[in-house]
This record gives sequence, structure tokens and C-alpha cells, in this order.
Amino acid sequence: MLQRIFPVVILVFWGAAQAQSPEALDWLRRIHEATQKLSYTGTFVYQQGGRTETSRITRFVDAGGDIEKLEVLNGAPREIVRTRDTVRCYLPDSRVVKVDRRSAERGFPGLLPERVNALGRHYDITMGESRRIAGFDCTAVVLKAKDNLRYGYRLYADKASGMLLRAVTFDDAGEVEQFMFTQLSLGKVTRDMVKPRHTTSKWRVEDAAAAPATLPGWGLNAELPGFRKVVELKRRMDSRPVGQVVYSDGLAAVSVFIEPLEGRSASRTGLASMGAIHIYTREVANHMVTVVGEAPALSVQRIADAVEYRRPQQ
Repeated sequence: MLQRIFPVVILVFWGAAQAQSPEALDWLRRIHEATQKLSYTGTFVYQQGGRTETSRITRFVDAGGDIEKLEVLNGAPREIVRTRDTVRCYLPDSRVVKVDRRSAERGFPGLLPERVNALGRHYDITMGESRRIAGFDCTAVVLKAKDNLRYGYRLYADKASGMLLRAVTFDDAGEVEQFMFTQLSLGKVTRDMVKPRHTTSKWRVEDAAAAPATLPGWGLNAELPGFRKVVELKRRMDSRPVGQVVYSDGLAAVSVFIEPLEGRSASRTGLASMGAIHIYTREVANHMVTVVGEAPALSVQRIADAVEYRRPQQ
């Protein structure tokens, strides 16, 4: 009996080890370190279905921290400047500056969390093919989801620096979206290059006034495997008080917005989608609950259906 079982056990453990390639984990650490510590400037393209958006990003890092400027080059002009704690979005057409707290969600190319080892709980992590992107020789790391609650990712990094050049999000049906640099320069960035281009002394400032807070009575009656609460906030949206709770598995992030129905115009409930982003809205305890996440519709809907309010005990 043991002679029959032992080889099976060996194969199971060997397969698990192969699914978490040490080389691939080392590459994820290199990618995280490069995207956090390097200064760079470049142009990248976001593609989803027939939609394409081009942006220019400039990141400056010194001993005092990092500043990042993102300029959207398609459609209505937008400029977003991120510091350690704050995000400012400049809208020149309406002469408005939107001010918000820097969230737990991460954007391209700084997609990875610091604790990359923890990703192995929910993703099989292996090495992929080599490819040349924007003049850089790159290697790929593939993160394949172990369930249908999250997307998979293919991350292409410069072999020399570890900098992320391309990120593809996929599911069982194929590619969902991708970000890819078409031009990138590492280093040689000055602080002046990340300053806003606009003079805003006469612009209207809309401050979300987001701050850490506790939302008494609100929670989930069933957690989604792998997703844990990372931040809880109170903010203002359209001059109305809104609660926000963010859940994440380290890569995917899902936000729950809780807004009183009183004085609010009626909203459509149910599921809506925009590329990889899904939105699910329902009414709970005289509040409108809107769940938004770059995760499969199943995950967003399961979190939305689990939101409940229990009156706090006095």
C-alpha cells in the first residue's frame, strides 16, 4: 500500500514546488523593487477590447520619497500627480482640481505588493517566454489564478533592470486587458519634470476629504477566499458622505462604497462592466452599496451580496 501511495505524494509535492518557481518569485521581487526605486519617464498604452488610451508617466524618486505624474494623452486632457499620501487630478477643461487620499490600489507599472511570496497562496507562479518590448529584452512571469475568483497576469520585465514593461490580464477566455510601454527611459528624471503643468490659483478645488475611519455595523457576512480588508475610509463624493472599504488579495483590489439613500437620486441596481472592471450595486439598510473591482464579475457580486449592516450594540 505504502509503495503505491509514496510516489503519488512525491509527485504532488513536486508539482506544488514547480507551481511556485523560486526563479519566478525572485523576478517578482525584482519587478517590485525596480518599480518602487527607479526614476523613469515613458509612454504606455492601455488596451481593452477596441478601446485604447495612451498616457505619459514620469516618476521621480529620492531620499524624500517619490512623486509620480501621469498625463492622459487621449480625449479630454487630464493630469494626475501622486505623492506619498495625496493624489491630485487636474482637469483643465473645467478648471477643477480633485484632491484625494492615495489609495491601497496600485496602478501600472507599480502593480506588485511588497510581500510577493504571499501571492503563491492564490496564484501558480512560473516563468514565461522572452520578448523584446520598447527596445528592452524582457522575460515574463506568469501568475495563473488557482480559482475563478481572480484574473491571471503575465508580467514582462526588463532583464537588466527588472522594470515592468508590459502587464497582461487574462482569464480562461483569453486576454482581458493590457498595459504596455511603447517608449521608456530609466533615470535622468528631475523634480521639475513631475510638477503640474497648470497654474491653478483660480481653479475650483474638490477635496474628497478621505480619512481612515471605522464604519460601525458594516461588514461582510461571508468573506471571499484570499481577499482581506486593507483600508476603511470615510470620504465625500459629489459633496455627500460615503464610506469606503477596500479588500485585496495582494494584486486584485475591490472597493465597497456605502452611501445613504436619503436625498440620493435613484440608481440602477445589478451588475455593470467596463473591461476588466466590474461594478455591482444593491440596496442594503437604506443605503446604496456599490462594489467596484478589477476582478471577475463573480468576485465582485459575491462581495456585494455579502455586505450587511448589523446595528451596533449599545
